[in-house]
Amino acid sequence: MMIVKQRRQAPAAHPPPLNLKLEISMAEPAWMAVARALIGVRETPGPANTPRIMKWAADLGPKILGILYPDDATPWCGLFTAHCINAVGVKTPAIAVRASAWATWGVPVTPRLGAVLVFMRPGGGHVGFYVAQDATAFHVLGGNQGDAVSITRIAKDRVVACRWPAGVPSLTGPVLLTAGGAVSQNEA
Repeated sequence: MMIVKQRRQAPAAHPPPLNLKLEISMAEPAWMAVARALIGVRETPGPANTPRIMKWAADLGPKILGILYPDDATPWCGLFTAHCINAVGVKTPAIAVRASAWATWGVPVTPRLGAVLVFMRPGGGHVGFYVAQDATAFHVLGGNQGDAVSITRIAKDRVVACRWPAGVPSLTGPVLLTAGGAVSQNEA
């Protein structure tokens, strides 16, 4: 059973994260528990870095990320996804910091709780985890969504891939909602 509560707010340059309370009684992939525990982690404004985000980068290192990660002003949606997947012992793609690297990782699947969704946006891509969907948007738990780990709505027509780790069983299917709210146009 999934219970969703949402407050409506006026649209902004970055839509505010959805105020969702999730109670999940279906089989949740282990990386989703890691990701949900991080909701609310925010990028530090200005030249300072958020120690927690930088620790993810240091723990993963350039071998997994594909770069020496310099600061949290560098897009970190791929870093967040890699951190959550790696934390439960699942292999990440090469150059995991890039959202586009996740488009060929694992195997293609239909949307399901915990699937990795890859999106295109002006100036690049975005990656996060499928939580649910409504008629027009996916509800995505991801990093660097308005400079924070949050759940936000992203238009379905922007998705370029829906992936699952090869060899890992999935016990869920789509999670359908009737929720509304602002749709993110740019997750940077």
